[in-house]
Amino acid sequence: MADFSSAFQKVVKNEGGYVNDPSDPGGETYKGIARNMNSKWDGWDIIDQQKKQPKFPASLDSNVDLQEKVSDFYKTNYWDRVKGDDITNDTIGFSIFDFAVNAGVGTSISLAQMVVDVDADGVMGVDTLTKINAFDADHFIAAFIVAKIARYASIVKKRPSSQKYFYGWVRRALGDN
Repeated sequence: MADFSSAFQKVVKNEGGYVNDPSDPGGETYKGIARNMNSKWDGWDIIDQQKKQPKFPASLDSNVDLQEKVSDFYKTNYWDRVKGDDITNDTIGFSIFDFAVNAGVGTSISLAQMVVDVDADGVMGVDTLTKINAFDADHFIAAFIVAKIARYASIVKKRPSSQKYFYGWVRRALGDN
């Protein structure tokens, strides 16, 4: 069984801290949780209160309640949806989870399904899990990395303004960050 706790720590490291990049369509973001896409997340109430404090945004990382909300958000919206607890290999579990966070749950599952040669419907069903768990881990990771990079190249081709993110996405896909 893949381990959520260690996968979560890697994901939030990849996602970074507090950012408010005006060119990011997600808008204000904390540990990868974009306000424009997740406006009802209750962590925003804590962040808005912390903005009034002198050590903002550094104060966010020491707020225990906020950190618990971040962990719960990722467990519910990503880890559980990719069925991370049912994936036997930690590296594969992390890779599918991390890409789900970065590109969407359905996209991550569909790419994983293509790697293991299952109908790519974006749903982590029994057949998909069985094939992933039986697949050689090194082969899966290599093929999944190639599929992720191809996806990123496609995004940049369709939306050239995303070029500035491309090399960071590739480094993330390679696990080099």
